[in-house]
Amino acid sequence: MRGKLIVFEGIEGSGKTTQIQHLRQWLENRLADEGLAHAPTGIIVTRQPGGTSVGQQIRQVLLQPSTDTDSVTSTSELLLYAADRAQHVEQVLVPALKSGHLVLCDRYTASTVAYQGYGRQLDLALIETLNTIATQGLTSDLTLWLKLDVATGLGRMAARGQADRIEQAGIEFHRRVHAGFAAQAQGQTGFIAVDGSPNATTVAQQIQTIVSTYLEQWYAP
Repeated sequence: MRGKLIVFEGIEGSGKTTQIQHLRQWLENRLADEGLAHAPTGIIVTRQPGGTSVGQQIRQVLLQPSTDTDSVTSTSELLLYAADRAQHVEQVLVPALKSGHLVLCDRYTASTVAYQGYGRQLDLALIETLNTIATQGLTSDLTLWLKLDVATGLGRMAARGQADRIEQAGIEFHRRVHAGFAAQAQGQTGFIAVDGSPNATTVAQQIQTIVSTYLEQWYAP
């Protein structure tokens, strides 16, 4: 049985990394306690960019703070994300899903549409083509968008210390990114908005309720 791909999306500071870990622990406990009839082989947590050794090098280029005289251009940024995704899909996602694993992935194609399409204002048709090539047509089974006010998210990141190159972009850029996620949530089945403003435990409970419904569909007898 093919595995399932759950993707977490959101602006900077939306809490994706925290919520992925909460969901992983909850899934491990539930699968051990309930023993679903067609349970996944296992649970894998991964990310884009940086889910492979090649991707880790690409991630460093993409996220390290840059100077005005040595910055990654918007088009180069788009292509680097596509290269990371192509490597990740072929090396990690496809094998894991073929083996029946439940995969939790921090960012996927919706981030490229939001950040490079809406944020950098690059051509959406070009991005769609690149995403199709990089993913080999692989789409998520469920995308959870942690919806959060931009100022709140950036405030959380500022409190954590030095910002990476993407986080350093102006607030208008991040507002366009937020709008990009919102547009995708309106037009895609299985792209679900989760209120990311409450405390982490409350957000986790929202996610568990959503995922429970999908687990019953995916792994019912």
